Amino acid sequence: GQGVALGGSWDGLASLLALNAPEERRGWYAMIPQLGAPLGLIVASLLFCFLIAALPAQDFLEWGWRYPFFVAFAINVVALFARLRIVVTPEYAGLFETRTLQPAPVIETIRSEWRVIVLGAFAPLASFAMFHMVTVYPLSWVFLYTDESPVRFLLIEAVAAGFGVLAIIASGKLSDRYGRRTLLAGTALAIAAFSGFAPQLLDAGGVGEATFMFVGFILLGLAFGQSSGALSSSFRLSHRYTGSALTSDLAWLFGAGFAPLVALWLSSSFGLIASGAYLLSGAVATLAALWLNRELGSQQHGS
Repeated sequence: GQGVALGGSWDGLASLLALNAPEERRGWYAMIPQLGAPLGLIVASLLFCFLIAALPAQDFLEWGWRYPFFVAFAINVVALFARLRIVVTPEYAGLFETRTLQPAPVIETIRSEWRVIVLGAFAPLASFAMFHMVTVYPLSWVFLYTDESPVRFLLIEAVAAGFGVLAIIASGKLSDRYGRRTLLAGTALAIAAFSGFAPQLLDAGGVGEATFMFVGFILLGLAFGQSSGALSSSFRLSHRYTGSALTSDLAWLFGAGFAPLVALWLSSSFGLIASGAYLLSGAVATLAALWLNRELGSQQHGS
């Protein structure tokens, strides 16, 4: 279900916002779909925090854990009606009617745009790896390897995610001023630097954990805010919808899907400091993809 949502409705929303956005405010509009993830995380963290604090452990494991999913279902119903009420511009409607913006066959898109798909899947890996490194991974570490109360950590996570929301909003302004790729490259460098001391912070007690979460979420917001379709403009318009869906799904799969498991395995096998290696690899992948895409664009314009 999540794969269908990310690959279909999410990319449809990104395309709609891109076409409705004035050219000088593309970064501002691009960050809007990205607000959903941290806002949902805040709601989920606070709900689980309340249930864990209010219920005996046995009751929570038997039935309490289900209630946040009921809340998520209600939110999705509201979101569905909100999307159905979106009014598209005549430009968008015209492009769709002429099949310019309609989904293209997957095989045809891969055959024609495989280079951009591969680079587009690697371009946002810094932010996607960071996403799970400050959400799922630290919570799993606290539950499995420490005696710390999960209630305290969930509260820290919720407040830090609020700073992440502000950082996502700031990314829209910064992207419009300095350019999306410049911002993505700058945040990838910052995430690479953060990966060098992030594990030590997580293992440095209450103050270290809080610093890890707040700095991590701020970097995440700046990078994640502009990661939607990072290289979508490199696709031909006829392949942009399907190509964007493929790149985002592949990026989530390889950059985020395995992040918590890989980070936990690295930490348990080689020590907590090793988890920073996975985060560093995501930053390096982003920088390499942005550079290679620029070179590919230069070659295409030169030819």
